[in-house]
Amino acid sequence: MTFPRFTIEQSDTEFYTSQSGMALVGLAINRFTTLASRLAKAAPCQGIATADVLRCYLGLLCQGKSDFEAIRPFWEDDEFFAAALGVQNVPSPETLRQRMDKVAEASLWIVNFCTVEFIKKVKATLSTLPSGHMPLDMDVFTQDNSNTKKEGVSWTYRKFNGFAPIAAWLGLEGWCLEIEQRPGSQHSQEGFIPFLLRAIHKSRQLTKAPLLARLDSAHDAIATLVALIVEKVDFIVKWNPRGTDVPARASEVFAQGKMIKQDKKGRIAIMTETVERTYKDENDEEKTIKLRRVLRATERNFDRDGNRLLIPDVEIEGWWTNLSIAKDKVIELYKGHALCEQYHSELKSDMDLERLPSGKFATNALVMSCAGLAYNILRAVGQVGLMNKKQARRAKQRRRVKTVMQDLVYFAGRFIRHAHSLTLRFSCHANDQAQAFARTYDRFAYG
Repeated sequence: MTFPRFTIEQSDTEFYTSQSGMALVGLAINRFTTLASRLAKAAPCQGIATADVLRCYLGLLCQGKSDFEAIRPFWEDDEFFAAALGVQNVPSPETLRQRMDKVAEASLWIVNFCTVEFIKKVKATLSTLPSGHMPLDMDVFTQDNSNTKKEGVSWTYRKFNGFAPIAAWLGLEGWCLEIEQRPGSQHSQEGFIPFLLRAIHKSRQLTKAPLLARLDSAHDAIATLVALIVEKVDFIVKWNPRGTDVPARASEVFAQGKMIKQDKKGRIAIMTETVERTYKDENDEEKTIKLRRVLRATERNFDRDGNRLLIPDVEIEGWWTNLSIAKDKVIELYKGHALCEQYHSELKSDMDLERLPSGKFATNALVMSCAGLAYNILRAVGQVGLMNKKQARRAKQRRRVKTVMQDLVYFAGRFIRHAHSLTLRFSCHANDQAQAFARTYDRFAYG
């Protein structure tokens, strides 16, 4: 059997790009944020403008690249990359690293501001829960940076050396409000209240719907609950059963609560109770608040492999809340908090942010803030371009950022510069992708 042989040629004049989606990223940054003008005032530098440096790095992140060295191909020869992002000069890897180090502290607050500004100006879809609440999820995640000497790398709760940033996510789509970089050994609750208040303030800039803050047991602290009550935010906070006699409390739930499942495999019961907790206010005066706690006790007679246990395995869970809805609805609403793990996975794997590129903590903090803005840009591209009936394979609120990169960012096209105009020309066989790209570009350029 004979196989066809291709003739390999290289054009002397034509320019092709495998990252047509940079045109969408450039529009998103330049039209829906004030990044360039703010950086020009806050972090002026000689040579390549700070705004050009950060716009180029955002372009890398939207391609799933975080290393500074990844800029080299675009620095050496890629006029499309510069034109798409609207930059005058593309920095070299060395310049990118040095400039990020230099402007890290001055630029951090600007990028954080633009992260929320983009959501607002792009008129992003923010979907609520069936209860009418806008979910506001905050959670800590870890980044494995073992065997490195980067500033801030320390032992994490996941039992490896790395970082432990915290992020805030809004809506069922999972829009990123802010990412705060933290050393690996920093406890989740340390410095959490200022972060919580910033997240609430930013959320209220974006939606008028009542907020529902969902937090895991690491934030089960009286200071957190008081702050949420003072800010008049509805909440579901996972109860931390530290110091609790689990068998005794479980027996109480089985005796007084509602049995929702009981068979030979085990039993599950839930109950609700009112608990009084005391705290000291800013004037050091002792005050008392009443809180509702939903408890669920589970007793299992078999292990995961189906082997019968000699002693039943007993587990108890609880949730603090100020909602007056049924106790089973409280548990159901909290389940959506688990989506945070998906968002963290997209940041770490799809955007290559498990191991951070710099040895300096301030620079890595800027990298993570840029990641939040890049994440929202990719989310917006997916919402506009990939959520119609043809592109959406299943009914959902969002598309994974990896899918957005594959379908629209890494979309090959021919770049044509002629008569003072720029053109992107796509293959005749890429009808659906070309239409999705054109629809997104029109929405960003003229919408």
